[in-house]
Amino acid sequence: MADRQQTEPAPQWWSRPEDTAGSRHDGVPAPRPETADAAVDADGEGGRGRDGAAEQAAAPAREAPTQETPAPETPAPETPAHEVRYDPWGEQPLQVVDRGRDRRGFRLWQVAALAAGTALLAGGTGGYVGVLAERQSSTRLELPQAAVADKGRAPDSVAGIAATALPGVVTLHVRGAKSSGTGTGFVLDPQGHILTNNHVVADAKEIAVTFSTGESVTAELVGRDSGYDLAVVKVSGVRGLRPLSLGNSENVKVGDPVVAIGAPFDLSNTVTAGIISATGRPVTAGGDKGDGSDISYVDALQTDAPINPGNSGGPLLDARAHVVGINSAIRGADKDDPDRQGGSIGLGFAIPINQGKRVAEELIATGHATHPVIGVTLDMDYTGDGARVGDKGEDGKPSVTAGGPGARAGIKPGDVITKVDGQRVRGGDELIIKIRAHRPGDPLTLTVLRDGRERTLGVVLGSANGS
Repeated sequence: MADRQQTEPAPQWWSRPEDTAGSRHDGVPAPRPETADAAVDADGEGGRGRDGAAEQAAAPAREAPTQETPAPETPAPETPAHEVRYDPWGEQPLQVVDRGRDRRGFRLWQVAALAAGTALLAGGTGGYVGVLAERQSSTRLELPQAAVADKGRAPDSVAGIAATALPGVVTLHVRGAKSSGTGTGFVLDPQGHILTNNHVVADAKEIAVTFSTGESVTAELVGRDSGYDLAVVKVSGVRGLRPLSLGNSENVKVGDPVVAIGAPFDLSNTVTAGIISATGRPVTAGGDKGDGSDISYVDALQTDAPINPGNSGGPLLDARAHVVGINSAIRGADKDDPDRQGGSIGLGFAIPINQGKRVAEELIATGHATHPVIGVTLDMDYTGDGARVGDKGEDGKPSVTAGGPGARAGIKPGDVITKVDGQRVRGGDELIIKIRAHRPGDPLTLTVLRDGRERTLGVVLGSANGS
């Protein structure tokens, strides 16, 4: 075993520095003699070691043991010049690993990042240049738009109704001794008579009327009636007036579409739409004076068309642009309700045009309106169902006027009137409203409860001057 180690050639991955050529460490086999033409250094370069010093072409032959005959030399295989060898006798181990030719190209992610950056830069530059070009260019930018279409609308559409009625609707600006306000009205005839609410022009000192064209003129009060909350004013010297057509409130049905026009909060020519929510609603308004002289009683049309302060006196129109009501009141939340709303909550009320027409005719003709009456004094403190005839009238007078319509019909003090023409009444206010919905001279049928028994009485309405 030892002889074999001495006669085999040294491994090709060994080399040694010059200063150790004459020494040999224990356990290291002695190198065998080599010929000059077969010697190759450890770096694969003839005649040079790791430190760059010239080495001998062939190592001197060492004395071989006398008992062994040297084995024939086997030439060492040539090592490629680029292969790295490890030198255990070097000053420090070789730490560099040969990985072949160094790659100097870009990696894929670098190429992608470079492309993205270039695209962003190009896009930003192009956009900036485009904006500058647009600002500096005289070319006008135009966006796609629909062509001008026919501006006409169906006569029964909201737009068609508004187009027909607006020229006949006016805005009233009223100035009184202590306050001022805004309301609405509409033209009744070519002579310049305009119908509005009494509470719009009450105590007015100056009245200005503004048409839909923006033209404004002064107006004078013709007459007013607080019981019906209606008034008529007149303008003079105005040409081209467009009176509105009056409809018939008896034809109105619940669910019919309606349009309201007015000036809510002084926003003139405001158009809103809705339906008839109910008919024959007993509504009382006013009463600010405390003596009952300013209370109005209306057998009203209810609508959900938005009505707000400033709409008062404006027209409520049907699908043919005919006036069927005069917008007069709204129902808001209770005053003690923390969520109370001051504007419309969808409960608006209009005076039926049949009633408005009769009162307007009387106001134009005489400056006053008449009220239909039955000639009895009612007990307004009665809390039962129906309207009770009082035991005594004002100032101790009889509650049933002698020779009046009620006396002739057979009404007596203490009678409770429960129906008018078959329609139930629940209190004194409702009885007044039902009666005032008619004209003086109209016949009515009253259902009266007396001594626990119902009886039917016929009455012809009388007339009284309004306030």
